[in-house]
Amino acid sequence: MTNILLPFSYPVMADAALIAVIVAVPAAMLSCFLVLKGWALMGDGISHAVLPGVVLAYAAGVPLLVGAFIAGMICALASGWLDANSRIKPDTALGVVMSGLFALGLILFTVFPPGVHLDHILFGNILGIGPGDFAQAIPIALAVTLALALKWRDFAVLAFDPVQARVSGLTVGWLHYGMLAMIAASVVAMLSAVGIILAVGLLIAPGAIAFLMTRRLSVMLVLAVTIAVGASLAGVWSSFWLDSAPAPTIIVILTALFVLAFLWRQIADRQG
Repeated sequence: MTNILLPFSYPVMADAALIAVIVAVPAAMLSCFLVLKGWALMGDGISHAVLPGVVLAYAAGVPLLVGAFIAGMICALASGWLDANSRIKPDTALGVVMSGLFALGLILFTVFPPGVHLDHILFGNILGIGPGDFAQAIPIALAVTLALALKWRDFAVLAFDPVQARVSGLTVGWLHYGMLAMIAASVVAMLSAVGIILAVGLLIAPGAIAFLMTRRLSVMLVLAVTIAVGASLAGVWSSFWLDSAPAPTIIVILTALFVLAFLWRQIADRQG
């Protein structure tokens, strides 16, 4: 038992595991609604599009959440406007806006160096977590988790039938933009842990895996969180023995779990 828990006896590994679990919970819950709503690309787009907002927030000395929120909303609104006012399909519009904002972020990074290595923004620095990272991630994680836990039925109606949600008297606009805001906020919380690029893995994979395993949303949410937390702990633990980077290891484990869930679903459907 001592050898099994050896990686977590080192403070740097224990902190890495803790921050990974903290950001995994809200990301997993969000991933369920992104999968159900068909917003997987939206999660990917916002994850990449927050880069210019993050860089400008560093330069202006304002909280990262402000810059990331503004950049994420610009991405969502711009892609939505293109979809509504042109012949371009939604995924194409999102791809154009996302890649443009991401490229702009890279340019701004060279013009306004934020004092943080680009690799740490893109891929995270989970083994260099400090008190400031926890101070930023914990409130965001708690706020997003609490909002989804209290309003998950409303978000479910919006995901399955937006017309019914509007007829039922739900504030569809607030729910829609609230979801976008929570995605942007969660990406900020994940910056230090997994970075912008790998954040999309936590925003999609847990929900996709849980979706293959159950058809009940309440169970799906619990499964997604359990999968994300388990993969995060397993990824940090495995990285110690493999001498690999923890964040990519977490995503690789999630990918492997998705493949297993997919195969299990194929077998179950054929037998059923």
